[in-house]
Amino acid sequence: MSTSSPPTRPLQLTLNGQPVGPIDVPEGLPMIAFLHEYQNLTGARLGCGIGECRACVVLVDDASGSKEMRTCITGAHYFSGKTVRTIEGIAAKPTDNAADKPRKVIPLAPIQQKYLEHFSFQCGYCTPGFVIGATALLERLAKTPIPVADVEKTITESLGIHLCRCTGYVRYFAAVKDVILHTPGYTTKG
Repeated sequence: MSTSSPPTRPLQLTLNGQPVGPIDVPEGLPMIAFLHEYQNLTGARLGCGIGECRACVVLVDDASGSKEMRTCITGAHYFSGKTVRTIEGIAAKPTDNAADKPRKVIPLAPIQQKYLEHFSFQCGYCTPGFVIGATALLERLAKTPIPVADVEKTITESLGIHLCRCTGYVRYFAAVKDVILHTPGYTTKG
């Protein structure tokens, strides 16, 4: 009985600001498996496995902005040549990691800090997806502010597609609203 390996193709992308590849990756390998098994980036979570819960999302950046992509149902090769950010790439990176110096604490992104301040999560399994979703929303608002009156509706439209089995929606949404209302340039008075 012979066993053959699945066919592979080279994959090359920019991941959290760093070039990756080319790496031979099996055709049909889901992106979440590539992140976990090839890059040791385990922040994107495999929840439902059918693209509904969005615990697995990453950001794909291009000239038009950032878009959420579900990695459990999207093959790794779809991301070839693209710029991708995972939850590990959202927080600012420390500037000095010299071996003879103590490790610096990585400062959180504003949305991550607000999620902590609002005690937004319970088990935390869905949190990476909510951080990615909120990041995409905030980046969109930085380019195209919305009227203050539309903030709650916009948050619900953007994050309502994410599932939280602990029902932390109210706190997630409140944290995002806090960031939006207290960051100049995200809203207009109209």
